[in-house]
Amino acid sequence: MSVLPNAVNNESSVTAPRMFGDPDLDRMAMQYVGDMHHYRENIVIPKSNGPVKIKTNEEKLIESAVESCGFKCAMACVMGYGLGAALGLFSASVNPNMADPFANEKKQTAREVFREMRSTTHSYAKNFALIGCVFSAVECTIESHRGVTDWKNGTYAGGITGGLIGLRAGVKAGIIGGLGFAAFSTAIDYYMHSR
Repeated sequence: MSVLPNAVNNESSVTAPRMFGDPDLDRMAMQYVGDMHHYRENIVIPKSNGPVKIKTNEEKLIESAVESCGFKCAMACVMGYGLGAALGLFSASVNPNMADPFANEKKQTAREVFREMRSTTHSYAKNFALIGCVFSAVECTIESHRGVTDWKNGTYAGGITGGLIGLRAGVKAGIIGGLGFAAFSTAIDYYMHSR
């Protein structure tokens, strides 16, 4: 019997081997396999579809760069330029500025037609790029300020963007443009989120 009050009997403190009957083999197995201690055992990750994968620091860095306002504005500008160029090319191809073949007017050469198509395409592309960049910048700023991602961000951004575009023609055009663009943005957001 021990005189210390909290003394523990050494025979009861020896644990039984976990994997093998031999304690030396068991110690070696624990050394190489591990002691089954989970370092992240308190993290709860909801499983939706498929296995859950914790993102690496590189993946988090790329994700934060892609979700930044600068990247969103640049992508909206590039995509707007491409869409505007396509619409401008279509618009220039169906343009009724062709000369009457039976009139005595000078006929347009192919070079003049291509110059006109290029200027129309470039004009549409610049306008769409500007609209996409402004809308994306305003929406990202509103989303960052509010801290919420919902349909109101697109509506507010559409109102501000339409108002800024319409202000070139006057205050009344700015108000009408803001309301129209806000309604269009809300309709597009509703359609995209309802699918």
